[in-house]
Amino acid sequence: MAEDDPSRESPGLGPEVGQRFFGFDEDISGVAVPAELPILPLRGVVIFPSAIVPLLISRGASLRLVEECLAGDRMLGLAAQKNAEEESPAPEGLYSRGTAGRILKMLKYPDQSVRILVQGLRRIEIVAFTRREPYFRARIRHLQDSFEPSKDLDAVQAHMVNQFAKFVSMIPYLPDELQVVVMNIKDPGKVTDLIASNLNISLEEKQDLLSTLDVRARLEKLSTILNREIELLELGHKIQSQVQSELNKNQKEFYLRQQLKAIQKELGEGDGKSAEVEELRRRVEEAKMPPEALKAAEHELERLRMIPPESAEHTVVRTYLEWLVSLPWSVSTEDNLDLHHARQVLDEDHFDLEKIKDRILEYLAVRQLRKDPKSPILCFVGPPGVGKTSLGKSIARAMGRKFVRLSLGGIRDEAEIRGHRRTYIGALPGRIIQNIKNAGSNNPLFMLDEIDKLGMDFRGDPASALLEVLDPEQNNSFQDHYLDVPFDLQRVMFVTTANVLDPIPPALRDRMEVIELAGYTEEEKLEIARRHLIPKQLRENGLREENLRFEDDALVHIIRAHTREAGLRNLEREIGRVCRKVARGITEGRTEPVVCTVEKVREYLGPDKFFSEVAERTEEPGVAVGLAWTPNGGDILFVESTRMAGKKNLTLTGHLGEVMKESAQAALSYVRSRASRLGIAPDFFENTDVHIHVPHGAIPKDGPSAGVTIVTSLASLLTGRHVRPNVAMTGEITLRGKVEPVGGIKEKVLAAKRAGIETVILPRRNEKDLEDVPEPVRRAMRFVFVDTVEEVLEHALEPAQAERERRDREQRAATA
Repeated sequence: MAEDDPSRESPGLGPEVGQRFFGFDEDISGVAVPAELPILPLRGVVIFPSAIVPLLISRGASLRLVEECLAGDRMLGLAAQKNAEEESPAPEGLYSRGTAGRILKMLKYPDQSVRILVQGLRRIEIVAFTRREPYFRARIRHLQDSFEPSKDLDAVQAHMVNQFAKFVSMIPYLPDELQVVVMNIKDPGKVTDLIASNLNISLEEKQDLLSTLDVRARLEKLSTILNREIELLELGHKIQSQVQSELNKNQKEFYLRQQLKAIQKELGEGDGKSAEVEELRRRVEEAKMPPEALKAAEHELERLRMIPPESAEHTVVRTYLEWLVSLPWSVSTEDNLDLHHARQVLDEDHFDLEKIKDRILEYLAVRQLRKDPKSPILCFVGPPGVGKTSLGKSIARAMGRKFVRLSLGGIRDEAEIRGHRRTYIGALPGRIIQNIKNAGSNNPLFMLDEIDKLGMDFRGDPASALLEVLDPEQNNSFQDHYLDVPFDLQRVMFVTTANVLDPIPPALRDRMEVIELAGYTEEEKLEIARRHLIPKQLRENGLREENLRFEDDALVHIIRAHTREAGLRNLEREIGRVCRKVARGITEGRTEPVVCTVEKVREYLGPDKFFSEVAERTEEPGVAVGLAWTPNGGDILFVESTRMAGKKNLTLTGHLGEVMKESAQAALSYVRSRASRLGIAPDFFENTDVHIHVPHGAIPKDGPSAGVTIVTSLASLLTGRHVRPNVAMTGEITLRGKVEPVGGIKEKVLAAKRAGIETVILPRRNEKDLEDVPEPVRRAMRFVFVDTVEEVLEHALEPAQAERERRDREQRAATA
């Protein structure tokens, strides 16, 4: 039996806008109300005495109630439901206090629903229900307002009337006449009923006001409610005013922009700039930048739109936006993680280098198992010409990544790495960002070549700028000074190359995984020449395989007699020289194929540049062969000693460093302390000067590894015993005669092999380092491991008996 809320006025019912206050100036105290009334449940509405309210009646029981009321005295009780959602409430579901009312008008609709206009008469309380079907009837008790007139009450009423006047002025749908009516009503109870019936407050609050019979208490409650409603209205008006102000501002800006466009169009200036800004805006959307970069791009777009095209700042902002939109923020290539394909590509491009190939295959295997964008920072260290740079290209080809290369040699300005700030004229991003843009993807293989050649001056330290770039834990937010927004370098695979590690700062070296590439053996050079160098030089010189063929003996002769290097560059140059000679012959009319033999090599390349001089140098006592490490690979060096009359002076020549000079002094001290044991006169140094010289004096030499060589040279000189031919050595010595380990064993052994050395004397603690030496070299050479200098001399010097027999043979030969 629940009824709908009061609806808007309908045609035929008569009341105008603000109808609820009509009837409050009418005297209804004389209207008789029966002691028993039919009860009409109301849903979501409370009707106060004197209020006139339209109601929509749609349920059957309520329709019957209305019909019988209209046929009788039109009187009924109006009680609100406690639960507005309840369709058929029980008597307990109604509030006990309500309003007695009468039906003023009724209007039927085609859908059989009825709209009635009711007027509240007075407060009632339901005493007991006398009937429940087909509708409720109940005995009622009339309720009277209680108050005593006083100035206090008048003041409260006046304050509430002023509040209501303010409230009406803030509500546009309440008519201004409502204020006049309220001000003219003297009865405080009627005033509260009129005001309460026009407030949009909760059902519970309205029911509480209806149930309160103490007029003063009702005035205070209503005053509190009005205060709250006025505060809410003021807050709403403030928010609306702010919104309206913003809307007006936007409308004004839009209007001014349209005017500006019209003016620019008339002047012939606007179309091009607008199209330019829109094109850049479209490219910004397509670039799919991260939020921080997108925010910067939108800010600069707004600046570009406001800056006149003739301003210098316009070009600066436009260039910056061009850089932002052209970077591959979200463009990446898909990695080819097929290990068999990668192995095939690496084997095609490079012979041997098994350690590096295994490391790349391990990386690909890890990427297959763990989808992690972080890439290792590999550093290839080795002498020139061993294939460090070309190895990077092969890795990129094997993985299906773009390849970019940045040569760091000679870079001394930090801005080359991190870029220039935009405050400078002609500012640009650093080389890192430039190469990422050129690559067109955010995960290329980025090769930083010659990282050991970085410089430092007043413009900053580029090596320090690389610390962030080459740290997988930091480079996901690399910030170029020009861009001034983070760029993710975590997906980039950085590969660096260096000839030596010493010039690289320790902090930078710690961020890289160092992989050393030593020089090639003679067999490896021969194989690489056949597979790669000869076909390449034939192509570059316009020859075909049928024009020129190299015999293996000829290649070996070129390797031994015309090159002496760890890498392959000079070998490739010499092969290229042969190819050019043949190409010239073909252009001069010779058509027969050329087979390059050893004789042809001598004809094309001239006399031999290198030859083994070890046996020749060691024919006299005082000369020993040492092994040295250089940035270009290993090399052999000769240490020569001689003595002359003097006053205990030691002379050292050959552009020696401080460490090597100290090794020479330690060697002399050891020989003097062991003179009697070595068969040398104890006072040999009293009237003698000793001179130690290392040839090739223009080349600086340093390091402790020549200690055993200097001792052997001095011992050979002072004992008169020759050093065994084809023996070389390396190792640091102590004053107690111990031989300490040294570095660069692989490079030194390969250098000995190139020079034709057959036996190498090494410190025993360097025995483990022979694992890096290729197996063919280990099989072809003899290695002697020693702990003391005495062992070195035992294996390096010829025995005293053999020395005497040698001298006898030389004397007999001279006499004959």
